[in-house]
Amino acid sequence: MELHDTITEPATTFSHGVKAGVSIALGYMPIALAFGLLGKNTGLSLIQTMGMSIFVFAGASQFMALGMIGLGVGVIEIVFSTFIVNIRHMLMSMTIHEKALPEPLYRRLIYAFGITDEVFAVSAVREGRLSSPFLFGVAGMAYSSWVLNSGLGFVAGSLLPEAVQAGMSIALYAMFIGLLIPSVRKHRRALFLALTAGGLNYGFGQIMASGWAIIGATVGAVLLMELFQPKLQAGEDV
Repeated sequence: MELHDTITEPATTFSHGVKAGVSIALGYMPIALAFGLLGKNTGLSLIQTMGMSIFVFAGASQFMALGMIGLGVGVIEIVFSTFIVNIRHMLMSMTIHEKALPEPLYRRLIYAFGITDEVFAVSAVREGRLSSPFLFGVAGMAYSSWVLNSGLGFVAGSLLPEAVQAGMSIALYAMFIGLLIPSVRKHRRALFLALTAGGLNYGFGQIMASGWAIIGATVGAVLLMELFQPKLQAGEDV
């Protein structure tokens, strides 16, 4: 077989996808367990916690939604905020579509739902064209791990003493800080975005409901970062 044929040979089997998705499934375990535990602490039921993982399947948005639920934010604001945070998934889905073999629409819709940052990363670097069985395997491993471990986290949270459950409310903020610090240390833009979003959220919170303040701060911070990005980029390059 020629080298050209090897490079363009599609990843067609479901088993290939499952093997490629094992690392994602393992990586999702602790995060999904934390989500389930925090869902319990926020006041969601087991069905609601697992339902969010089943139908949303987007970690950052789900954690953000928990924080907004804890603040008593309305459904419309939560849905709109989730859309803004997840809009990047549309771009990732279009990229995978260009790399994938021609498939019926219903298959493309199914694997598009399963595309997360990690599924995209594993699939995008795969040599050759991608098939729906392969993508089903990768996404299926990630999806099943996320949903099942969300439920396990909720059950584990139910078994904890009441005092420990009450103290878990701080864990959500600690997790976001832990995720933010590495980016801030490497990129000035991340620090600018975090500080700007925080400042805008505080300002908007004085004149509007907390849910809309979060949405306005998110959009405003991104727009301001795009405006000042050349200067921030120059500062990082120095």
